[in-house]
Amino acid sequence: MFIQTEQTPNPSTLKFIPGEMVLEQGTMFFESEEDASGSPLALALFKIDGVSAVFLGSDFITVENKEQDWNDLKPAILGTIMEHYTAGLPIVTGDQEQQVSDDDADPEIVAQIMELLDTRVRPAVARDGGDITYHGFKDGVVYLRMQGACSGCPSSTATLKHGIQNLLKHYIPEVESVEPVE
Repeated sequence: MFIQTEQTPNPSTLKFIPGEMVLEQGTMFFESEEDASGSPLALALFKIDGVSAVFLGSDFITVENKEQDWNDLKPAILGTIMEHYTAGLPIVTGDQEQQVSDDDADPEIVAQIMELLDTRVRPAVARDGGDITYHGFKDGVVYLRMQGACSGCPSSTATLKHGIQNLLKHYIPEVESVEPVE
């Protein structure tokens, strides 16, 4: 198994590409070992000193490191991912689907927002090792959560306000602004 690595726009994260499926559907973002209880791979990565977040995509794993030099941490992460796949362990266990918040928004507008996010936004941010998930629409405001490399990225505010907000406002007049959810 050869695991490729890629830098992301966020200097605190590194993208690991194992060359095999990570998640068949959706994405998962873990900000602590406690959050990762449903993912044996994420739990193993959190055992490495310096790992502060783990993001699982369809064919990549993004790891956040806020404290150490990547030269020290990268070999341990590569070894953990390789051992996990070699042992044939599951990436996730149980039902780990992330739920979108329930709100009173017009279902037609929400469907338009979701369509634009799924077709135009999420593929672009996935290339950088992240994801953006929908968390609601109320009073003209779309609430989104930045995950993986996008979470804490120096350019995330610009992406959210200038890129995504402008796109949504252009196609959906009811959208007035986009705000992050922590």
